Amino acid sequence: MLKQERQQKIVDILNEEHKVIASDLSKRLSVSEDTIRRDLKELDNQGVIKRVHSGALRKGPPVEDFSTRQGIYNEAKVNLATRALDLIKDEMVILIDGGTTNLQLVHQLPLSLKGTVITNSPPIAMALSNHKNVEVIMIGGTLFKQSMVNLGIDTFESLTTMRADLYIMGIYKIDPEIGISVPSLSEALVKRKMASISTEILGMVTSDKLDTISNHIVCPTDHLTYLITDQVKPEIKSLYENQKIIVMD
Repeated sequence: MLKQERQQKIVDILNEEHKVIASDLSKRLSVSEDTIRRDLKELDNQGVIKRVHSGALRKGPPVEDFSTRQGIYNEAKVNLATRALDLIKDEMVILIDGGTTNLQLVHQLPLSLKGTVITNSPPIAMALSNHKNVEVIMIGGTLFKQSMVNLGIDTFESLTTMRADLYIMGIYKIDPEIGISVPSLSEALVKRKMASISTEILGMVTSDKLDTISNHIVCPTDHLTYLITDQVKPEIKSLYENQKIIVMD
């Protein structure tokens, strides 16, 4: 098998199984582990996969700016958001950070909802303007335009005096072993703080984000209380359920 064919086979296996181990690929493709490691390094350098210590993970969807992401997977995001509505009750204190799926959820909240929403996302705060019975607490900071959220030390310190019943976390990448991760250190720190002040945590994740990794770890995956996703294979679903996460697919 030529190198190009072998590397394409690795990508095909990774897309199908979400994760590959170098030693296992060595046996399956009848080449040495050193050869496989070189292949994985080359594919990582090309931006096709994401290398980890023992093998590789899927690269996952590219990190786009907020306005671009609003036009991607809209039907799937609406579906995820609709299924999350049962978790939201009157008089709750809900913490919502950025994300286009989170914004879809806010658009679907009933106008009769009573409670408090804390957010560092200007679009989400604006979307709640017609909810007369929802107190909206907008957390300040420096606007990170790519994600349309406020970040920084002011954001972090504001959160130290707050508690939430439910944190709806915007998720970029998630892997059952490595955890929840984002490309920005500042965003990782704020999300981690939000998780620490919340009783329960909800993540809504389109299937292309499952078993992918970015540069900065927010928290272990088992910090999630609920994971709402779509089209997940039973063997992938079980990896998350084994961590005592309620998976709604």
